[in-house]
Amino acid sequence: MTSRRAFLAGLAAATWPSLTWADIGNPAFLAAGKQGQGFVLHGLSDLGASLFQIPLPARGHAAAAHPTRPLAVAFARRPGQFAFVIDCATGAVLHRLAPAANRQFNGHGAFSSDGSLLMTSEVVAEGSAGRIGLWETRHFQRIAEWDSGGIGPHDIKRLPDGRIVVANGGIQTDPLDRSKLNLGQMRPNLSLLSANGTLLDQAELPPEYRANSIRHLALLPGQIAFAMQWEGDKADAVPLVGLWSPGSLPRLCPAAPTEAHVMQGYAGSIAALADGSRLAVTSAPGGAVMLFDGSGTPIATHFRADLSGVAALGPAFTVSDGLGAVWACADSGLSLRQRHRVAWDNHLIALI
Repeated sequence: MTSRRAFLAGLAAATWPSLTWADIGNPAFLAAGKQGQGFVLHGLSDLGASLFQIPLPARGHAAAAHPTRPLAVAFARRPGQFAFVIDCATGAVLHRLAPAANRQFNGHGAFSSDGSLLMTSEVVAEGSAGRIGLWETRHFQRIAEWDSGGIGPHDIKRLPDGRIVVANGGIQTDPLDRSKLNLGQMRPNLSLLSANGTLLDQAELPPEYRANSIRHLALLPGQIAFAMQWEGDKADAVPLVGLWSPGSLPRLCPAAPTEAHVMQGYAGSIAALADGSRLAVTSAPGGAVMLFDGSGTPIATHFRADLSGVAALGPAFTVSDGLGAVWACADSGLSLRQRHRVAWDNHLIALI
């Protein structure tokens, strides 16, 4: 009898251009982690069950999902040297991407609205000047690059109208050992690019918060949410979440006063419900996930060791932790969905 995986592999080979996410049962998430002595990428169902796993040559970070085809690109941890193009119907690796000369991948990417272009966050190896690499998606060949608008770009998101927002973290990193070289001169920013790469708008943090590296992004209706990591004195109680509407100044969203130090200066993943009613932000060092409403008001904080990835699916959040668990997350608390023998890494990427 033909297995489901073998059937899907044959179907993908025969009719790849016409396959959609719905055709393969809509896997919900991608998540990288450490499994035994090696690194892996898992495809997960909406309830957190593993549908496929793929070995990685080194630690993975985030992924980007094609808007229509059941295809995703998984990126190495920054500064990285690999990205895998994955057929999510079968778990097969279709292409192995490498950065251009004197460039390094920086952990994230996004597809254009029609899926014809992959955009990758990259840095010039010496100096960490930001670049957005451009790849055509028929053969996944690198064709050009844009200036990201700052130093150390990390997360990038495509807005519904095709514009691109970039989280330029502001940190110059040693290309070999990840040492941070410019902490006293950081200038993190949010840069808004046109669909053709033209800089349209840019927002910086107030001078007293320039040690707050802008790392990750989530999209709300009409707003961009961002999560930060504080490179200053860890005793400082600084906001680690913000909201930005292009054309205005960014607005920082403090935690509740009694929880100002819970995240220990480190906000990891961030996600938003599609209706904009809730934001969720994790902190692995703090062992916490914080929920905010769409205006940035803190709603609830839930605790669990090493909470790392968070993603929104429908009306709820899903959270992963470094101990292998996958949780449902609501205002009322966390509820267990699955346990795995995987130390999940920083991100849980929603595919649908």
